[in-house]
Amino acid sequence: MHTACLLCVLTLVSGCATISEPSNRYYFSLAAPEHYDVVVEHLEFEKPGVRHWRWPAGYVSCCWKGPNGPMGSGGTMEPLPKYVGIQWFSFAEQKYYQRLIALPEGIADKMAKQAKYITSKGTFTGPRDRLVIGLAPKGTVVLWIQNQIGNEIEVARMQANEIEGDPDDYRAATKRYLEANGDYLKKHGVSTTGW
Repeated sequence: MHTACLLCVLTLVSGCATISEPSNRYYFSLAAPEHYDVVVEHLEFEKPGVRHWRWPAGYVSCCWKGPNGPMGSGGTMEPLPKYVGIQWFSFAEQKYYQRLIALPEGIADKMAKQAKYITSKGTFTGPRDRLVIGLAPKGTVVLWIQNQIGNEIEVARMQANEIEGDPDDYRAATKRYLEANGDYLKKHGVSTTGW
């Protein structure tokens, strides 16, 4: 009898333990326009006095807009940083860019607001807890927040600095990139507007 009561109490307590405070977990993705692939050499996050960390981002080839964007490879951010440092190489331009991004004031409140999203199981609401960092030609950086492709909100737009670097460091990767995208670049060039 005592064992049954103890099991009942433990079940109730463990059930309550699963109802916890909202997570401080946020997500990020990196996006680039189609045909304008980049390699992100450095990606760092910092919340001063709390945490500083790096993420091995690497090659980014998708997706700026349409049914697959803005979205791309990424990971988690715990906690939401105040600063994002990013450096990348643009294959189309054969240039290096760098930017220290100060996330906009009040972004945590904007990300916490509930937004509708749709899955195969129905329509739900949830926070826009994903930050998408878009990297476009001429060093254009665009930030969006979203919880699903299609309900993104642009929260910042800025210009990165072009920095010194040797394109030959990516000679083999550039060759592969041009095999896949060279015809497109010959026909359309490197678009500097519309981002």
